[in-house]
Amino acid sequence: MQINIIALYLNMKKIDICPICASAAQAPFLICKDYTVSKKDFAIVVCSDCGFAFTSPRPEDSDLGAYYQSEEYISHSNTSKGVVSKLYQMVRKRTLAAKLQMINTRASKGALLDIGCGTGEFLNACQLDGWKVQGIEPGEAARKAATASYKLTVGEESAIDILPEAHFEVITMWHVMEHVPSLVGRVQQLKRLLKPGGLLVIAVPNRSSHDAAYYGAQWAAYDVPRHLWHFRPQDMKRLLVQGGFKLAETLPMKYDSYYVSMLSEKYKTGAVNYFAAAYRGWVSNSKAGNDRWSSQIYLFRHS
Repeated sequence: MQINIIALYLNMKKIDICPICASAAQAPFLICKDYTVSKKDFAIVVCSDCGFAFTSPRPEDSDLGAYYQSEEYISHSNTSKGVVSKLYQMVRKRTLAAKLQMINTRASKGALLDIGCGTGEFLNACQLDGWKVQGIEPGEAARKAATASYKLTVGEESAIDILPEAHFEVITMWHVMEHVPSLVGRVQQLKRLLKPGGLLVIAVPNRSSHDAAYYGAQWAAYDVPRHLWHFRPQDMKRLLVQGGFKLAETLPMKYDSYYVSMLSEKYKTGAVNYFAAAYRGWVSNSKAGNDRWSSQIYLFRHS
């Protein structure tokens, strides 16, 4: 199906109210290019009161799916085509065991929901380890691949609304929250689905990171317009605490600085410079401290 990106680009909506502090005051922040699909420019604004940044104006919710229609968009696919994709797949395999261990040491084994489960690799690892797993995935191709490859139970986005209340010991969202059209609505859904005391795991890019500051508008993790929200640690904490959760722990995703720097180098210079990307990823990690990693994992408890 041919998609008229120009028509979609003209059909945009402005976000008038900050979803974290409800302020209507905002200021320009960056103009970033969609390097993956439309090749168009999109604005990111920042809330003048709390400092939260978000893409605005942005495509209508019903149009967002068109901006994922690219072979280059690999975060929900199994492709190993090209060096970047192969490296992505290699790192993903190495991190699966670490993610599973992290959850096993912090939660009793039971029901686990992965929202935005992609092609199902993480869910499959959990399933093989004895967890009772379910997934949510809006992408039809990825959903079918997860079902066919691993015999997983994976529902469409709308299936969240019919999942049983207080059912899951663990809910995970790996680089998904930045894509969710309604942040407050999603937090309410998470609160309903998670058992009291249950573990909520959210991983998102961190615009407070050194690599974000270094690359500016070419920082690949801005990824407009697919990334609707651009979090700092304080933004994530405030959003979830307001929704009835308690922040228990923050963990780094150390590989992300290298992957993001690799893409950012390409956006900045027009070519992939592996040496520069490796160096910049290392520098970013060395300057990360406690809260400036390129991407971070936030562990919340249902309070």
